[in-house]
Amino acid sequence: MKKYLCVDVGGTSIKMAVLDEDGQIYEAKKVKVPPTIEDMYQVIVDEFSSHQSLKGVALSMPGAVDSEKGVIGGSSAIDYIHGPHIKEDLENRLNVPVEMENDANCAALAEVWKGAASDVQDCCFIVSGTGIGGAVVKDRRIHKGEHLHGGEFGYMIAQFDFDTHEMYTWSDVGSTMAVVRGVAREKGVDVSSLDGKEIFDHYHDDPIYEKYVDKYYYVLANGIYNLQYAYDPQKIVIGGGISIREDLLDEVNQRLDVIFSRFTHAKIRPVVLTCQYHNDANLLGALYHFFTVNS
Repeated sequence: MKKYLCVDVGGTSIKMAVLDEDGQIYEAKKVKVPPTIEDMYQVIVDEFSSHQSLKGVALSMPGAVDSEKGVIGGSSAIDYIHGPHIKEDLENRLNVPVEMENDANCAALAEVWKGAASDVQDCCFIVSGTGIGGAVVKDRRIHKGEHLHGGEFGYMIAQFDFDTHEMYTWSDVGSTMAVVRGVAREKGVDVSSLDGKEIFDHYHDDPIYEKYVDKYYYVLANGIYNLQYAYDPQKIVIGGGISIREDLLDEVNQRLDVIFSRFTHAKIRPVVLTCQYHNDANLLGALYHFFTVNS
């Protein structure tokens, strides 16, 4: 069975693993992000060379990844990955095909290949964490858009005051970090002194916790409702740190109930699921992307 090296580049660490064509993970390791692009190349080359007969390399990368050109625009926690022709540089060093995709898109593709969206053609994937990201999947492929911003749901305006013209994006008011910031502001404490998980776990016990967690779930449900009627996907999958909460779907569906009670003409209710893959999602999705390009 053919095997591939899959690489997930994060803000502080690089996860590497050998996967076969069925997505089985054989060997995995994690190293710190090196200081330069050349050092990163060497880390990947050394890992590739330590295995026999690998057929290609699949990369999950932060930023606005142009998969065809093999370059990354935008910005991320790793400045040096923006600009270089990473795909071409690695192919010249390894003499095998190299493919790369954005990390949120890879997480979505893992669900398309093996997870919650494996039985549908069209879906949306929402990544909810310190910010809001995501992906749009059409015919089981990522729809990136003209400017590589398809799925950047965090830019959507989620709150607008017509009197004051104050406006806030989904990331501003509907991320888990927005909850922590709101609680810190109202309690008059430093953000670093609060634990987001603690706030969500005990929000029924504290009226300030409840205010911001309730808002979080309403903003999430509102975004899901809007995505359903903008794109009409078969499923909407929620990923990110919040997705491990067992009560997440119940909380979201309670708010969707309220929305649909107000808009009785809306008959299409979103099918909302949480992701099945967490830690290994980017590795799996990077490999699935590799296959879609080289099929």
